[in-house]
Amino acid sequence: MSALRDALRDLPETVFADLLESDDTYLLVIDLPGATAETVDVQVSAGRLEIEARREKDLPTEFRYVEEERALFLDAELPLPPDATGADAEGTVDRGVLELRLPKAGAKPDASIPIADADA
Repeated sequence: MSALRDALRDLPETVFADLLESDDTYLLVIDLPGATAETVDVQVSAGRLEIEARREKDLPTEFRYVEEERALFLDAELPLPPDATGADAEGTVDRGVLELRLPKAGAKPDASIPIADADA
């Protein structure tokens, strides 16, 4: 699990993430302001967690950017803990907070993790 912890530290400083663990599941919580279930894609492949997220920005027509520092995209590839699996993993987005539940030890190593809005 230390490889995942180290990788979380390497995320852009504007991305905040927590990693929690229970007896049978890892919970990864990532703040992605403006992201929705439709704009987040998560895959597990070859022992890695691939997260792509974008957020929509509504720019009022009468304004233009003087400076833009809020990233529109997150493209991260994180190592899974050795005992984590993508099989039966679940994800939700609630007000721009992505929660991924990754079961420990399991069957198939590659999976697409469905992301749902928490209100749905």
